[in-house]
Amino acid sequence: MKRVIEKLEEGVFDREVLKEALLINDEAFNRELFELADKVRRENVGDEVHVRAIVEFSNVCRKNCLYCGLRRDNEKLQRYRMSPEEIVERAKLAAELGVKTIVLQSGEDPHYMPDLLADIVREIKKFGVAVTLSVGEWPREYYEKWKEAGADRYLLRHETANPELHKKLRPDTSLEERKKRYLWLKELGYEVGAGPIVGLPGQTVEDLVEDLLFVREFDFDMVGIGPFIPHPDTPLGREKAGDFLTSLKVVALTRILLPTSNIPATTAMGTVFPGGREIALKCGANVIMPNWTPAPYRQLYQLYPGRICVFEKDTACIPCVMRMIEGLGRKVGRGLGERKRIVETAEGRE
Repeated sequence: MKRVIEKLEEGVFDREVLKEALLINDEAFNRELFELADKVRRENVGDEVHVRAIVEFSNVCRKNCLYCGLRRDNEKLQRYRMSPEEIVERAKLAAELGVKTIVLQSGEDPHYMPDLLADIVREIKKFGVAVTLSVGEWPREYYEKWKEAGADRYLLRHETANPELHKKLRPDTSLEERKKRYLWLKELGYEVGAGPIVGLPGQTVEDLVEDLLFVREFDFDMVGIGPFIPHPDTPLGREKAGDFLTSLKVVALTRILLPTSNIPATTAMGTVFPGGREIALKCGANVIMPNWTPAPYRQLYQLYPGRICVFEKDTACIPCVMRMIEGLGRKVGRGLGERKRIVETAEGRE
């Protein structure tokens, strides 16, 4: 066990080391792994925790992913679309509370694409915030239009780096289509985010190792990680949920592999385990993304059931997470929270 920690400290990230780190079921080892990840986080991105307010503006989706409650064949879900005015007003309110990034997230809903979403981005940029889009797979010209409108970041979780499993779980697309868009987004100057779901039916520990190597190969600026949570109105509704501890180890290993990336303590982590987001912030995470979707829409954005913070007052989440951050002895990020890159010079690292 000590050998695995030493290899990680030395920057040896081969498949064998990563697999062992995931498989070792020992409390002392896990504690050392989490302490190492926290140390890497502190040394590379500091004690700031960046708050990104998520506005889930539509639950309409053209895709039919087997694990997602928004899938087009879920006829039990009441669908909604927020108006541009509602979206912009929520962003303004978040900015007034000191949030520096607005995340616009939806299913793959053609209604907004591309011009209406570009107009919304332009309006939100007037508040002096960064804008992250998380709206799925679209033609390159759409991404170009949104970048020109001022969008800063794009989150497109890869879900799994196993191409066969990816195709099975996401029958409308492929991992290759995902990769193509990552390259487009990077070329266009976005900060780009990906990340796996941990515990997907059919997923192996070898698949998780490939997920870790995948995010490192693409050098993603953001990596979102969370456990699989089955939704009863999907084909995977009776499957077992993903394991919190394994998810936490993937967070920690991602921090060690990508020292300067932004890694959120995801809502899914807090849903499957009480205080899960706070724990993730102690194990390598440096971002938190409070739900800023207004009532009555927020309870209808059903990626998975039982999400925390859905039935709270819809203006409570930002002040709540800011108190959480301060309670952990950390600082609320006051800047836009761009990825801090380490530059190698002749004199060393800076």
